[in-house]
Parts: sequence; C-alpha cells; structure tokens
Amino acid sequence: METWSEVDLLDEMVHIPSPSGAEEELSAFLEEVMRGRGLRSWRDEVGNVFGSTGTGDGPTVLLLGHLDTVDDPIPAARTDTRVVGRGAVDAKGPLAAMIGAATRYQDFPGRLVVAGVVEEETPASRGAMHVRKTWPKPDALVIGEPSGWDTVVLGYKGKIDVRYDVYCPPTHPSNPAPKATELAADFWQSARAAAGDEPSHASFDHTGVTLAEVHGDLSRASMSISYRTPLGFDTQALLERLHAAAGQGRVELLNAVAAVRTDRRDPVVRALTGAIRGAGGTPRHKIKTATSDMNTLAEVWPIPMATYGPGDSRLDHSDQEAIPHEDLRRGVRVLCAALRQLEELR
Repeated sequence: METWSEVDLLDEMVHIPSPSGAEEELSAFLEEVMRGRGLRSWRDEVGNVFGSTGTGDGPTVLLLGHLDTVDDPIPAARTDTRVVGRGAVDAKGPLAAMIGAATRYQDFPGRLVVAGVVEEETPASRGAMHVRKTWPKPDALVIGEPSGWDTVVLGYKGKIDVRYDVYCPPTHPSNPAPKATELAADFWQSARAAAGDEPSHASFDHTGVTLAEVHGDLSRASMSISYRTPLGFDTQALLERLHAAAGQGRVELLNAVAAVRTDRRDPVVRALTGAIRGAGGTPRHKIKTATSDMNTLAEVWPIPMATYGPGDSRLDHSDQEAIPHEDLRRGVRVLCAALRQLEELR
C-alpha cells in the first residue's frame, strides 16, 4: 500500500493541470493512487473516478469532490507549511482529505465511497449529473468544497445560466435602425431588472445577477448571464420575463439548479460538528451565495448531506490559491471522526 501522506498526495494533484474538460490525467492518477492505498477503484464513462471500501453491512456514505479547476494556471509548489497551486483549495484539497479519510478507515461498517467528478466548474455539472442519473441513493453525502477545517456549509444559492443572442441586418453606424449591440445593452438592463428590486450576491435571500460574458458588433451580439437564486425562486417566471424582453433576440436556458439548505439537526451536519469539536475546533456553520454539486444532488436525493473541506474559500480561483499542511491534516481527522458517528445511520 502507498505510504504517501495527504500533503504528498495534494502536492502531486496540483502539479497535474485539470481544467474543466481536461481531467483525464488527474482521474487516471487518482484511480491508481486509490488502488495502491487499498481501495477498489474505477472510472466511469464520463471520466469520474471512484474509490470504495468498507465491510458492506451498514450504511453507504458518499464523499464527493470535484477534479476540475478553472482554466487559469498558477505555478504549483510545496513549501514547509503550504501546498500552492491551482485547485489546492478549490477543490483538490478537500478531495485529497476525503481520499485520506477513506484509506484510513477501510473497516468502515458499511460502504464508503470517494468520488472525484468532472466539470463542476461548468454550468452543466456533467460529473455530478451523471452520478445522480446512474447511482442509487446513498444513505448520506458529504460534498468536498473548501469550508475551512472548522466549518460546515449548510446550503448554497441556486443558479440559472442563460444565453442571449441577437442578429440585425448589416448597416451603417449612422442608420437610425437598432443595432445588435444596442439591443443587447437594452436586454441586459431588462435581465438585471428581472432579478428583483434589490439584486445582491451578498445575501442568501436575494437574487444576484452577473453579466458573465458579452461580445458583438452592429449585426451580431451575444451575452451570457448568470443568476444566483434564493430558496423558492420561480425559475419559470424569470424565463418568461426574459423571453418577453428578448424582442427579436433569442434566449437559451443553459442550466438551472435550485437553492439548497439543510440545518444543524441534519445527521451529517451533527457528525461533522461533533468531529470538529473533538479535534479542538469551535464549529461554525455557513450558508454560501455560490453554488456547488450539493445543489445538483439535493434535487434528487432527499438524504442527510452537508459540505465540508479544508481550505479558505476566499482563495478560490485566485492567484494566491494555497492550503496549509495542518489544515489538510485536520480535515482528514475531522472526516474520519464524522464517519465514525455515521456508522449507525440508516
């Protein structure tokens, strides 16, 4: 069996680039690593990688993180105290901690599965969508995202991604007829207004809206718009408003996932909270205004779940992405202790 520590593992992982759509090298690497550490490992047809262990006579617990990163490389390095590199925080660090916990707890009285899924950073969440279509419902789920080693994430906003395209016959700039760029600018104002009276990315209870991409000229223009939505948001009503505002343009729905929120009574939340306390931390609970694979899986799996992982999420996608060795080690200890509390879950 391999004797690497989780720090060694994460150092290897961040040296393997894995932007969305190009996760194959990392997936194959982790398949071999988990097999070498005593797990039964395999990959599926979309590139997700899995490692499984346990005695099989108790609950099934799924630990699910993602392989991909944003496509913005930064130099990977290891210092005496930190692992630096794209994905160190979001979310190779949490996945490395999950692999570490599974390899340390191979006598789990049930089935313990670690999953590294593809394309979480894209609107389609292709890896998690494939898992939810092809896997039976587990008894409990932990999503691996950077919460901080002493923090449990209870929920995330929903997300709606749309694309707007418009075409106008070519004409001279002085022609008073509407131009594609002008129509796109008008549509953006309507799309922003459709988010509500007080759009905000800072509040879990308000809709946030972002003009993610825009380009065009006098005859053609397009834009991508992303909404982050609260619990109970009416997606259909939003789409109806956007179609009405599109005029001669076209609106395409790229992806929609509802907000999700659990509470402190959830068995997974309680297990993680107790484990943090047992590791000497003061547990904290957060809800986030971003979105994760927790949203995708909660839509079809009404089971105990929460999000947990070492790493400071404020460093996600930044040029300073790094994780302290000790935080990674603490994350492994917390996950192992939480799994012990989930042994009787059924």
